[in-house]
Amino acid sequence: MNKSGSTIKTMTPLIMAGTAIMAAGGAYAEEAADVPQGLERVVVSAAKTRDLLGIATTSSQGLVTAQELELRPVYRVGQLLESVPGLVVTAHSGDGKANQYLMRGFNLDHGTDLATYVDGMPVNGRTHTHGQGYTDVNFLIPELAGGVEYTKGPYFASEGDFSSVGTARIKYRDTVDNQLALTTGTVGDRRLYGGATMQLDHGRLLGAAELVRLDGPWDNPDRMRKANAVLRYSAGSPADGVALTAMAYRNRWDATTDQPARAVAQGLIGRFGSLDPSDGGEAERYSLSGRYARSFDGWHLKANAYAIHSRLTLWNNFTHLLDDPLNGDQHGQNDHRAVWGGESSLSHTGLLLGSDSITTLGVQTRNDHIDVDLQHTARRQALSVDRANRVWENSVGLYAENTTSWTPWLRSVIGGREDYFHTRDKDLVLPANSGSQRKALFQPKLNLIFSPLEKTEFYLSAGTGFHSNDARSGLDESGSYVRAPLLVKSRGSEVGMRSTCLPGLDFSATLFRIDFDSELIYNGDAGATEAGRASHRTGVEVSGQYRPTTWLALNANVAMARARYKDNDPAGDHIEDAPDLVASAGILVDHAGPWSGALTFRKLGPHPLNTDNSVRSGGYSEWAAAVGYSLSPTLKVRLDVFNLFNARTNAADYYYTSRLAGEPAAGVDDRHSHPLEPRSARITLSKAF
Repeated sequence: MNKSGSTIKTMTPLIMAGTAIMAAGGAYAEEAADVPQGLERVVVSAAKTRDLLGIATTSSQGLVTAQELELRPVYRVGQLLESVPGLVVTAHSGDGKANQYLMRGFNLDHGTDLATYVDGMPVNGRTHTHGQGYTDVNFLIPELAGGVEYTKGPYFASEGDFSSVGTARIKYRDTVDNQLALTTGTVGDRRLYGGATMQLDHGRLLGAAELVRLDGPWDNPDRMRKANAVLRYSAGSPADGVALTAMAYRNRWDATTDQPARAVAQGLIGRFGSLDPSDGGEAERYSLSGRYARSFDGWHLKANAYAIHSRLTLWNNFTHLLDDPLNGDQHGQNDHRAVWGGESSLSHTGLLLGSDSITTLGVQTRNDHIDVDLQHTARRQALSVDRANRVWENSVGLYAENTTSWTPWLRSVIGGREDYFHTRDKDLVLPANSGSQRKALFQPKLNLIFSPLEKTEFYLSAGTGFHSNDARSGLDESGSYVRAPLLVKSRGSEVGMRSTCLPGLDFSATLFRIDFDSELIYNGDAGATEAGRASHRTGVEVSGQYRPTTWLALNANVAMARARYKDNDPAGDHIEDAPDLVASAGILVDHAGPWSGALTFRKLGPHPLNTDNSVRSGGYSEWAAAVGYSLSPTLKVRLDVFNLFNARTNAADYYYTSRLAGEPAAGVDDRHSHPLEPRSARITLSKAF
């Protein structure tokens, strides 16, 4: 049996026993979670599973509680998103950079087609220097994460750009415990965190900050130095109240990118070495955001607004001596942007043709002012400016959605969405390539939910979505400058079921298909994504959670997908880096006397690295564990261990052309890999005040 088959066989008992739609129970500590479609709000306690029957629009929609996020061992903050079933978060470079995301047969690169929000602010970067949809969540302080609401597929009228494969909305808490925590680890990691909440006459004031240092196992240490701070005022609740939040983030790091396999085989570098130790990056982000919600006479109003300044510089050398044998191929990518926008929605609860109904109207707007360039550099010093653009990108999205319970066993969620984009690109190197685009796209959504059995629902969903493309022009195969289609349509459909028919068990299964008019693919020469061929995927996802007691939860998830290009190109129809299998499982323990902890497993299955499937990655498996013990009511110690069984494998593999000294001018096609970090540990001591 092949590796993916043995993995499925190993995990089947967990699934059949009932393990995971969303691991372990636990509540938002102080607040109710907004269900994404605004149908109903649910408060989840540690003694209950998160029963979404009668609420969810699809079988693959869900939420993850703050308690689960606290329990999970995470090597990097982006792995909090691995709490979303079927999502793997890995890396191919330094930890200051955005992570790699893989889900449902998609290599989402640094975030394309996974719309991510933190406290209502979009994270995905449009027309980004390092790839469309670049999603860097390093500014997130884990202790402030109040839960994750997630959706999968283009079936939700309230979700727009980048949401075709999925969305993840990370809530921020309105209060935190007064606490100081110190962490130290075995790979040069240090962290200091402090947070507190002050009660005011009419609200609360939260302050939190962290300082992080991480070297990692690399021969050239990451030397990541990160600082985060948050100040937040809130009053009332998320369902009926206000909040105003200021965030600040700065980071600087060195990086070991994916390296050619032959360089390791020839002894030029070690397994954790780098051919160009000057690779790295620096970033900063400052934001101000606010939310407002109010309920009155059958109506519910929600609104938020945000303003973000961000700056990023990356230095990467992927192809080494292919383009410049004298100075090397390192390039510097600079991205400076200001983003501002917001959204508001108005919902009304009433009757439609005598049936209970909720109708929601919403508007969303986003404006990006972007300065982006690509430089040829050597040891981070600029040699030339190859591209430089100033881009203005504005969008407006209008949507309407109706949820109606027609009978006790049938409800519908029907919606429509219209998005309008306007971009202007000023090319500062080749002014003749400047230009503008306008594009509008309508997206219908249809969901039917059947409940013929008690505690069981069946779902039928269909809809269209999109992702935006880079607004700049690019080179086609003839060397001419062209513009990729601004908006790329996706079409999805799925059928699924969800059941809580057994006590403590929450089980779901989904069959899905999704097609894109153009696949975004990774370009190793540029170290970025670019528009490619039309594609389609079909797959199945099975999830389950079983909570036998109030302090123990078991969970598992398996998603298998078949990903192919649609154009019958003789070069091959396999989609590069698209995983055939993604799986996860976990055991979570909370309030077992003074003890708490977790044991988690994740699997990224084998996948093709080129279109004819002649070169494949074996994927990887990793276990992690966390054990916490309360020494007193205010003092706690916790041990986290990553790569528990010290698997010697790669976190990311690619196949492209690079050149080393003495090789032919055309270079050599080779596998380029970034190893999975070996076993490491962290210990945290926290004190509540």
